[in-house]
Amino acid sequence: FLSLVAQFCCGFFVILILGNFWFLAVLYLLWLYLDWETPCTGGRRSQWVRSWTVWKYFREYFPIQLIKTSDLNPNHNYLFGFHPHGVLVAGAFGNFCTGSSFKNLFPGLTPYLHIMPIWFGCPFFREYIMSAGMVSASKESVSYVLNNEGGGHASIIVIGGAEESLNAHPGSLTLNILKRKGFIKMALKHGAHLVPVFSFGENELFKQVANPKGSWLRNVQEKLQKIMGFALPLFHARGIFQYSFGLIPFRQPIHTVVGSPIPVKRNLNPTTEDIEQLHALYLQELRKLFEEHKGNYGIPGHKSLIFE
Repeated sequence: FLSLVAQFCCGFFVILILGNFWFLAVLYLLWLYLDWETPCTGGRRSQWVRSWTVWKYFREYFPIQLIKTSDLNPNHNYLFGFHPHGVLVAGAFGNFCTGSSFKNLFPGLTPYLHIMPIWFGCPFFREYIMSAGMVSASKESVSYVLNNEGGGHASIIVIGGAEESLNAHPGSLTLNILKRKGFIKMALKHGAHLVPVFSFGENELFKQVANPKGSWLRNVQEKLQKIMGFALPLFHARGIFQYSFGLIPFRQPIHTVVGSPIPVKRNLNPTTEDIEQLHALYLQELRKLFEEHKGNYGIPGHKSLIFE
């Protein structure tokens, strides 16, 4: 979805350059130069954009629901670890970038969804995603959000990243997390409480072409991901008037469950042991969250999360 909108925005920019409106393109490039750091300094959200009626229909299509399991004190800053990535990351967008129930469930907290910096290089598109509350996933950007002295900020990071989207098959419970410890270090440096988040139904929205590890397709996808920074899963779902083939996601309920916070004491120079210890605790709490709620959302009792 983001990719399609980005392509449209880039195409519109090319039309400006090639048409009689090249001067507007030049002015925009000047603006881009002056505004380049904004995605790393909290972005530029617009409550008007976040409240568009289209997002209400977007959430109701699946539908998307946010579930709270514990109160979050707005005097603290938080780092939400969102799982799994899926293909669309619909739960993260629907719950944290639109006028959803987040504000009512967690009063006093402002969510910031961190996405790959490459998206903020797309003309016009960057203005839209910042308006929705998205910011860069760079270290500088995460630090800026978590440095808020009064608390009340929540950084949402999709921990598995683009690589995990290649595992987004219906029924898949594999998370790319064992080697991902940068978010743990950031939480320690800023004393941000860690909150595991699991979005049930995220992997059920599309059917992806079989790409087991070691296959030629998976090898190609992984090489392209390393070169471009984002993955290219080959997927399909339903059409507008038929249900057998298309790019519109299936209507599958998404329940995004926000877990209890893991208190984190600020440590400006965490050791490897500190990071490993907190990472192990985070995995434990994430698994606990999943096990406690899987029965409510159609996951068989014998199935568990796979960390790799």
